Amino acid sequence: MPKRKKHQRLPSGYGQIRYLGPHRLHPYAVHPPAQETETGYTRPKALCYVDDWYIGFQVLAAHHSGTYKPGDELTYARPSAADNPDQGCRAFLDALKGFQVSLMPDSKGLTFAEVYEAYYEAKFGEHAPKKLSRQSIASTKAAYKNCAALHDRPFRDLRLDDLQAVLDSCTLAESSLELIRNLMTQMYGYAEAHELCDKNYAKHVVIPSAEKDENGVPFTPADIKTLWEHRADPTAEMLVIMCYSGFRISAYLTMQVDLTAGSFTGGIKTKAGKGRVVPIHSAILPLITERIRRDGSLLPNGAQRFRADMYTLLKSLGIEKHTPHDCRHTFSALCEKYGVKEADRKRMLGHSFGADVTNGVYGHRTLSDLRVEIEKIPAPDGL
Repeated sequence: MPKRKKHQRLPSGYGQIRYLGPHRLHPYAVHPPAQETETGYTRPKALCYVDDWYIGFQVLAAHHSGTYKPGDELTYARPSAADNPDQGCRAFLDALKGFQVSLMPDSKGLTFAEVYEAYYEAKFGEHAPKKLSRQSIASTKAAYKNCAALHDRPFRDLRLDDLQAVLDSCTLAESSLELIRNLMTQMYGYAEAHELCDKNYAKHVVIPSAEKDENGVPFTPADIKTLWEHRADPTAEMLVIMCYSGFRISAYLTMQVDLTAGSFTGGIKTKAGKGRVVPIHSAILPLITERIRRDGSLLPNGAQRFRADMYTLLKSLGIEKHTPHDCRHTFSALCEKYGVKEADRKRMLGHSFGADVTNGVYGHRTLSDLRVEIEKIPAPDGL
């Protein structure tokens, strides 16, 4: 099949002639200029569909002159090679060099807020490639709200220090910081594609204090016993599992569970934490086995739903409100209380050893070694 001919590039804001692929009777869709909405810009429906690019070009020219009517494309003649249509189009487009109705007017001066609006429309708008969840929309809006210091700044003038300052000054939980960084990454990806930035600074943004967890309050031994006594409830069941394994809640979404070897493989966020192997405490192995048999995974309904169920359960049991991350603090506290070796506690929590080269580089521990340590923590009914 001969290669499809490339045509003149139309001026920004003039409209678009889209090639829809072969095997179509009318493979060219002729669209008028994009339309501005409250949330960004959208591509309007095609004026018509034609079998020749040059006819589509005539449609747009007539549309801008105000003379086009639906069906007129049927009366337009397809130019012959002898007419040298490329030269005619080129001369016409040269005359339009001053025509600059850009899809995003004055892109050099677009603010962070204006780029966000265009990005939001592309991702969540009517013509988005796929419909995303309400949770995804809410998370995006929350992350944007937390970037208030950037809203009125020209997007093209922003630098890494400006983006990093937003995260460094944010006092919210790690999960919120990750949402902010994800928004920046996606906005810069959109901006690069539309030539709205000179460099993708979002690729270099980091979450501050990556090795330190946010503040948390461990469950008390009495709280753990109460959860254990109510382990028939799926939410209480999962809370006990989390208190005896120490991973971040999002890690349980992708975690590999080896019931034969009795181990977890997972972890997120840090180099030391990702893909670490942690033995399953014997007290929670039956709970995990049953949960996977029953639900197919540890968090079948996702982290957000689990949080809501957790808050409801704790209130009904008369337990002070906790976050899922408090389970991680609980595991750390249990390790400390029952004499788990400090180096092994760090390994199971996924913390780095910093300047401790002996343990960090030369501390080779097997799954069996770690199992001996984690089993120092008594079963919940023995706390």
